[in-house]
Amino acid sequence: MSMNKIALKAYGKVNLGLDVVRKREDGYHDLNMVMQTVSVYDCLEICKTAEPGIKLKTNHEDLDVNEDNLIYKAAKTLMDEFQIKEGVSIDLDKNLPISAGMAGGSSDCAATLKGINSLFELGLSDDALRERGMRLGADVPYCIMGGTVSAKGIGDILTPIGPSPQCHVLIVKPPVYMTTKSVYESLDLEQIKKHPDIQGIIDAINDQDLERMAGKLENVLEIVTFKRFPVVKQIKEHMKELGALGAIMSGSGPTVFGLFENETKAIEAYSKIITIGTAKDIFLTKFQNNIDN
Repeated sequence: MSMNKIALKAYGKVNLGLDVVRKREDGYHDLNMVMQTVSVYDCLEICKTAEPGIKLKTNHEDLDVNEDNLIYKAAKTLMDEFQIKEGVSIDLDKNLPISAGMAGGSSDCAATLKGINSLFELGLSDDALRERGMRLGADVPYCIMGGTVSAKGIGDILTPIGPSPQCHVLIVKPPVYMTTKSVYESLDLEQIKKHPDIQGIIDAINDQDLERMAGKLENVLEIVTFKRFPVVKQIKEHMKELGALGAIMSGSGPTVFGLFENETKAIEAYSKIITIGTAKDIFLTKFQNNIDN
């Protein structure tokens, strides 16, 4: 019996390590990263409709609900390819911050691909979904896979590792905005004096050594974002002062996260950062290794 409705969770991610290896001739950058899903997520509900077309609505007034939205693009990609005559209504309950370095839009896109695939019984494998997702955004294939993953190339060469040792994760996004494109355009590779020890992070994960893993957190894009928005660096320093084993900016920022072994210290840091007033969005969460809906 076929379904008429499906509910999905679109989890956010953080980068435990992010290195930029080189700039490619096509304008993109080759990267070497470790990405990790966290237990903060958007909720999507996709319903079949008799009326053809795609209708998207959301609780977030700053988001487009037309063909410019990655959710819309994902649904259209599969519905066009498989010549689906029915329509869909998609309702997005947005919890992840926008333009935060947490792949919120990519995760929504990935969840939509999975949802349309299941709802219309298209039979596409995860590999096939990732292939289509790559055409929509560099982080989409990772968001389809989820968990703890080594990512190379432009984010398309994915190798599952881990899972990461469990801990308490404090995530803070300040009230500043920047695009991923602008960060990479401003990055001068010659200014990178020290590259992250990505293999060291992977080894620590495989050894389940939280302290060693946290001590190796590093992101070369901080060079750009810290200069443009000093508040991002301040949040990172506050987290370390408040007992984080390690803290780092995720992706191109401006979100910062810190890892805490002790729940009490994590809760205290959460409370103090709220008091300081540097957070627009703040979450106290954990790593998420099972992303099946």
